[in-house]
Amino acid sequence: MNWLFWSLLSALFAGATAVLAKIGVEGVDSNLATAIRTTVVLVFAWAIALVTVRPAALGQLSRQTWLFLALSGIATGLSWLCYFRALQLGQASQVAPIDKLSVVFVLLFAALFLHEPLSLKSGLGGLLIVAGALVLAWK
Repeated sequence: MNWLFWSLLSALFAGATAVLAKIGVEGVDSNLATAIRTTVVLVFAWAIALVTVRPAALGQLSRQTWLFLALSGIATGLSWLCYFRALQLGQASQVAPIDKLSVVFVLLFAALFLHEPLSLKSGLGGLLIVAGALVLAWK
């Protein structure tokens, strides 16, 4: 259940992020706001990594690890740029549920690329997420 604890904390912080970002993006170019946020995340993540991981671990990473973490970073950056623009144009209570449709994309991508099972249960859950996001975003 350790994963559940960390997942719930992630959801809590992600919820706070939407509200804090909506306030922070007012009157600021969304790309500049994303750059500022990313800089803070970069400094914070490196500080945590340097405190918790031996520096030698950096040299032990494979090329595949570097490649896929870099691609993940690019996807994250693109997601954040789009998210901040959406927050600038819409209400946080509408943008966040649509953003959470990422869960449905994870289900599909995990089935396609990681060969994780896409069961009736996960399919139904995905459909409920889509329905919930649409209901919450519809004003």
